[in-house]
Amino acid sequence: MDLNLLTAFDALLREGSVTGAAERLGLSKPAMSRALGRLRRVLRDPVLTRAGRGMVLSPLALEMAPRVHALVEEATSLLSTGHAVDLSTLERTFAVRANETLVAHLGGRLLGMIAAEAPSVRLRFVAEGDEDVRSLRDGTVDLDIGVIGETGPEIHVEPLLRDDVVFAVRPGHPLTRGDVTWKRLAAFPHISISRRGRIGETPAQHGAQVVAVVPAAPAAVYLLRDSDAVALMSRQFAGKAGLAIVEPPQRVRALPISLAWHPRLDADPAHRWLRACVRRVCEELS
Repeated sequence: MDLNLLTAFDALLREGSVTGAAERLGLSKPAMSRALGRLRRVLRDPVLTRAGRGMVLSPLALEMAPRVHALVEEATSLLSTGHAVDLSTLERTFAVRANETLVAHLGGRLLGMIAAEAPSVRLRFVAEGDEDVRSLRDGTVDLDIGVIGETGPEIHVEPLLRDDVVFAVRPGHPLTRGDVTWKRLAAFPHISISRRGRIGETPAQHGAQVVAVVPAAPAAVYLLRDSDAVALMSRQFAGKAGLAIVEPPQRVRALPISLAWHPRLDADPAHRWLRACVRRVCEELS
């Protein structure tokens, strides 16, 4: 029984390539190739086979993937619970799911904090998609940051901050002078920010013309800087992006930003440290 072989198996399953698995575990490519050879002999299965320029997992490997990952996570948690983590030597990659706006807003400061405390830790930001609890359960995502919707009963959810939603425009925009009414707002073209391509209700219900829909706020920033367009977005992000803030004539619902993670990682000291880093960054930015 060799737990290292199981760890290598998990890395191969998650990366789908010898090179990627070697990078994930900090091993050389020949060492990972030897581990794959041992796995093939133990399982009597090819595990990974070449398909064109890439590689594909065998049916047996795909079937075993969830159990293998769960075993590795459980073993890691078992061996680390109750022990302090040495951040200076910690080597780990965390998969963090967050939208582009949050990555742009929090990512730089979070990376700086992590680099100062744990230089061998890497963050792999996962784009938002069809969010569901399965990615937290199977370990595809280690930490979820954002507007958390419906989750499973066991998932831990912790509120981080509430960010006001305001109208953002380029510096020197006509709306930065004088009183702002819905009529004045509707006289300018609007940009809607929606990952699913939806047009926001607030501008539309007041007669505004939506001229573009973008998937995230960072894309809207460039459009706003070079036009007289208006967009609803996070107050903190708009300020950080150097845009001028225009207060809505009436308050728009604030965005509740939260953390979510699976309870199997609750006692993991490295994961606890990462959660603490995110909290500290949010406190500083607030």
